Amino acid sequence: MASERRSFAEVLDPRRRLVQLRQRLTQVLHAWTVEDYRAFVQLFVKTLPRLLGAERCTIFIIELGTEKICSIFGTGIEGREIEPPKEGSVVGRVISSGVGVVENRLGAQEGFHARLGEETGFVTRNMVCAPIRSLTGHGVTGAIQVLNKVSVDFSAEDLTLLAEIADYLSISIESIILNQEILRISRQVNREVAELDFRLLQENLLVAESQAMRDILDLVREISASPVNVLLQGENGTGKELIARLIHAMSSRKNRPFIAVNCASIPQGLVESEFFGYEKGAFTGADQAREGRFEEASGGTLFLDEIADMPLAIQPKFLRALQEGEGSRLGSSKLHAYDFRVISATNKDLLAEKEKGAFREDLYFRLFAVEIYIPPLRERREDIVPLAVAFLAQVNKHFRKKVAGFSAEVLQAFEEYGWPGNVRQLRREVERLVALTGDGELIQLKKCSKELLAVGGERGEAGEGLAARRGYSLPEAVRSLEISLIEAALRQTGGNRSRAAELLQVTRQGLLKKMKRYRLPL
Repeated sequence: MASERRSFAEVLDPRRRLVQLRQRLTQVLHAWTVEDYRAFVQLFVKTLPRLLGAERCTIFIIELGTEKICSIFGTGIEGREIEPPKEGSVVGRVISSGVGVVENRLGAQEGFHARLGEETGFVTRNMVCAPIRSLTGHGVTGAIQVLNKVSVDFSAEDLTLLAEIADYLSISIESIILNQEILRISRQVNREVAELDFRLLQENLLVAESQAMRDILDLVREISASPVNVLLQGENGTGKELIARLIHAMSSRKNRPFIAVNCASIPQGLVESEFFGYEKGAFTGADQAREGRFEEASGGTLFLDEIADMPLAIQPKFLRALQEGEGSRLGSSKLHAYDFRVISATNKDLLAEKEKGAFREDLYFRLFAVEIYIPPLRERREDIVPLAVAFLAQVNKHFRKKVAGFSAEVLQAFEEYGWPGNVRQLRREVERLVALTGDGELIQLKKCSKELLAVGGERGEAGEGLAARRGYSLPEAVRSLEISLIEAALRQTGGNRSRAAELLQVTRQGLLKKMKRYRLPL
């Protein structure tokens, strides 16, 4: 038995070691940031001229989405970006063909290198250039060139060595390219989402029948006048950014910028330059100075979405900027004064993140003074039907349709459903239903998504759920539903009865009769 136990332990030991090695490998992979890749590539750029007995080395990439060739690292080009064309340059030829070249008589040839030499005063006599190929199967992503070998010409051996080095650098180059593209797309998406959310803010944020949302709007009115920092907590889709924009719009800073940043979408290695900005020439590729988010938000509001996902490494510098009210761009010692209000948002329990060490305690206590919890839609069901009516009017207008309204079964299903995606999911459901319903028709339950059908499909169960809240009186249920829809339509139209009647698909006289019958304010 003892020998069997030893044998079993011997089998387990390599497995444990394998698990440990995998864990270490994961840690090593996660330890590298985009700045580490940049430093690694820059080391080669500095070393290669000495290794090949040449004067300069430059690395070029193809910008994603534009196919433009541009330099990202190079000796002797600090503060300048070189953009060789695909036609008429050695680099362009290498990238287009995927074949490295040796050119030893460039001094007597015309081309991009000669025109560039006239501008810069640097004369290119000879060159070796190798393509950089993607390791993920995306073809040629750039090129590496070495210029002006001293005393002798470049050889085929030089090209072979450069091609091997290009293969080693490939993963670093591709990481840099993808991180730059992620940041560019992130900024574009943030702008588009901000524009959409602002339109929604103007159109439907004040649809708040529930006491919970009324209390939130009262609190928003109270704190808007002061510059106090705010934390918004709640599930995804509850409208945290809309509340942040409302606070800004009701404050004395309303005519100053509202800068929204999604902390989870910025690559870790670029967080510092994103917030603090950088000067021209601060690093290769920084061809012009750029303000950071802190400067952009000056005089206004800085909205930090997904604040719990801010990398720990940047949190001390972020805290210092908040405490001191100043900071400097990368590549500069000049201090810039910051004056902005911070509104943060997260779908996580920030206190729990602090207690488990995922968020700094000192930043937690400095970040906000007022906390607002936005409840999920399932906890404020009084808002569901008014929101659905408001969304129907908006979507009809956007889709250029004239869907008449919702059937009673659909509204019943709406009220019974849990809405895990909250207000955002409700709007998406209304968009789906309008798209699937003809002009002049009522939206029917059978057109709802499968999630809604699972709740509203069984009429008996749904009817019992409704009766439990309202009783079994059919006239009373109709009365309650009509009052709710009339009030929602009047809110949506700002009290304009003619437009409200159009939304409700009744005549103005019919609407006035119902309002009088239900003793609603005329």
